[in-house]
Amino acid sequence: MESITSLEDYQQQLDSESAVLVYFSHERCNVCKVLKPKVAELLHQSFPKIKQLYCNTELNPEIAGAHSVFAVPTLLIYFEGRETFRFSRNIGLGELEAALERPYNLYFQP
Repeated sequence: MESITSLEDYQQQLDSESAVLVYFSHERCNVCKVLKPKVAELLHQSFPKIKQLYCNTELNPEIAGAHSVFAVPTLLIYFEGRETFRFSRNIGLGELEAALERPYNLYFQP
């Protein structure tokens, strides 16, 4: 996952990519450390065209605050620059996969 460090960079990624998942967490979150590679692997295997970004909420509180992220882990999923899904705290990989399947197929499958 590519790290995001400014609001400008965040917005630029949303403007330039069709689909983006932003993973918000910080280094002290043990759940986040376990979940992050699983989310990355799910996207790599099933949704390879979704751009993966990471935001450390302790190092970049302005980004988290601007997007109303107050708990970690939080995942924001964007399609065409619009927030489509938001998952926070208790995130199931099956639930994430089911949510992404339909919009992903609409955007990327012929």
